[in-house]
Amino acid sequence: MSAVQDSAAKPATVSIPAKKTMTVGLATTLVVFALLVVTPLFVKNFIIFQMTMWLIYGIAILSLNILTGGSGQFSLGQSAFYAVGAYTAAIMMEMMHINYVLTLPAAGIVCFIFGFMFGFPALRLSGVYLALATFALAVAMPQLLKLGVFEHWTGGVQGLVVTKPDPPFGLKMSQDMWLYYFTLAVSTIIYILAVNLLRSRSGRALMAIRDNQIAAAAMGVDLPFYKTMAFGVTAGFTGIAGALGAIVVQFVAPDSFTIQLAIALFVGMVVGGVGWLPGSLVGSAFIVFVPNIAESISKGLSGAVFGVILFAVIFLVPHGARQVAYYLEHMLKKLKS
Repeated sequence: MSAVQDSAAKPATVSIPAKKTMTVGLATTLVVFALLVVTPLFVKNFIIFQMTMWLIYGIAILSLNILTGGSGQFSLGQSAFYAVGAYTAAIMMEMMHINYVLTLPAAGIVCFIFGFMFGFPALRLSGVYLALATFALAVAMPQLLKLGVFEHWTGGVQGLVVTKPDPPFGLKMSQDMWLYYFTLAVSTIIYILAVNLLRSRSGRALMAIRDNQIAAAAMGVDLPFYKTMAFGVTAGFTGIAGALGAIVVQFVAPDSFTIQLAIALFVGMVVGGVGWLPGSLVGSAFIVFVPNIAESISKGLSGAVFGVILFAVIFLVPHGARQVAYYLEHMLKKLKS
């Protein structure tokens, strides 16, 4: 076989850091966490709301990072799982009168099952074909939510209004601040779970599949099981993010979960650095705050300005925030020496 044929036979791979470099040090993590805890005490409620959405999208991007960065499977359908989680929380809160805290694990379980089932037909697909299949799922979901058979539960095109919960135990804080700290707690738990997952035996199996499926199968890795489990875990975490989004925004409608949301999450993963878990926050900040910056520069051409900024980021730092973090770490080591 020629060199050209040999290279063409190899599947497309994703440039991922090694397992030990998928997170940051404990000291850096604690500093960032302290900043996240303190900052809301000094800003207005609207900024707190934006920070809450930043954390929520960070969860969704983190879950996508597990799928793509962990197992090497591409997905453009995260908005579908986000929508299922959001509607699960909204229906449980408004129609079943269930406490909002209990809707999160329920949304995670429902989306885990949904993602796990979707993973079976996706087993035969990889690369761009898998991306197209998940793209179709994202395109179809808003239309499915508008169907008359589901209208009693979903509210059809009008959607559902969700009641914003008050702080518990008589805490003297605004609803927005309470939901921020609640979201921060959930985000921290999910981040810890994601780190431990990728460091576990299952995480090593996922990364073996990502690097070389044939070699992974030869070593005894159950490819169908781990690939479907990756979809299930990813969907479960994304569903929790969707449930939090429904609670914070107080409204769910089919047109809120279009393919634009799926593409935004994918962009956030790339900007943050594929496979670098802390980059999920950086990527989330990009898709939450940069559109506002682009609109402040030019309201009529905000989309074009956003595109120019995105192009500049990808051109200057093709590996995203991970590349910047490694460069700063290298510079600090040089200064110390």
